[in-house]
Amino acid sequence: MSEENNKTALVYGGCGALGKTFITKLKSENYYVISVDLLPNPEANFNVKVTELTDWSKQSIEVISQLERSQLANKDERLDLITCVAGGWAGGNAADQNLVKSCDSMWKQSVWSSLICAQIAAKFLNPKGGLLQLTGAVPSLGGTPGMLGYGMAKAAVHQLTKSLAEPGSGLPEGATVLAILPVTLDTPMNRKFMPDADFSSWTKLEFVVGKILEWKGKNFTNRPQNGALVKFVTKNDKTELIVE
Repeated sequence: MSEENNKTALVYGGCGALGKTFITKLKSENYYVISVDLLPNPEANFNVKVTELTDWSKQSIEVISQLERSQLANKDERLDLITCVAGGWAGGNAADQNLVKSCDSMWKQSVWSSLICAQIAAKFLNPKGGLLQLTGAVPSLGGTPGMLGYGMAKAAVHQLTKSLAEPGSGLPEGATVLAILPVTLDTPMNRKFMPDADFSSWTKLEFVVGKILEWKGKNFTNRPQNGALVKFVTKNDKTELIVE
């Protein structure tokens, strides 16, 4: 790593809308950036390509083995930030004939990626203030009858976040784990499929990225407590943070 790149971050889901926004911002702040996704992100310094999509254990081994061949093989190098922004959305209630298929997809996208990030954190996260950020969802704090798979997967991420914050979780003692809980993110895909929605109630990607990098900054006094679930609630283009 060059002297200019004195901070290191990993973005799981580096080719999604939020992941791309993260990587662009991280690069502008001189981070050495590792992207993990199905495809490479050309802005990243190092890309981990995921090809194992049917076996959770094999995907974990595939990702971590590639990281062990990166600059992280140097024991003095540690990740300052791990952000897990892989995910997706699918609807479906108990009467939906495709329910199990959609639930399986939601579990793979949100829970597989989150747990693998936890394993990465246990192995590579900086014990001196490192941050592991997972992604939940406000609706999963309650019932989600029309999107059972999505609701269950995000609720599992919430539980994982709480568990990782407890002693004995395997994370470095000086690190922090938290989850962001948006309602709706302002992405091109969401605009495409919900063109008549109230965009002023959608959270801007740049705001999310800026807030997480603020928490990663040297002044940790602004960082939510370990295990926090942070709701991003936007109204009239203004976003309020509410910590659960």
